[in-house]
Amino acid sequence: MATRKRTPIGPDVNLEAEEIWLPDGTRLTEAKVAEIVERVHDRHPGRPSVSGDRGRTPGMTVRVTPAARASLEEIASAQGRRLADVSRDALDEYIRRHAS
Repeated sequence: MATRKRTPIGPDVNLEAEEIWLPDGTRLTEAKVAEIVERVHDRHPGRPSVSGDRGRTPGMTVRVTPAARASLEEIASAQGRRLADVSRDALDEYIRRHAS
């Protein structure tokens, strides 16, 4: 097995001549660089927008009683959904009921 040395990665690294190892133990090659670059370009930072577009979705923090949280968690679990989705649905329903 080759001895792994820590090498700073910079713009002038010759990946055919130098051995650079990633934290997961794989060697950094031109093919691996291309794969990483493709993944980064395809990635959209953050969580997906709730509205479906690429715009930023505003966040909101709400404090609830332990009983309310437990009930929402039970509903989410029974439906196979995330707590955030069930909570968002509950807020949407409240708004529909009380909108003038």
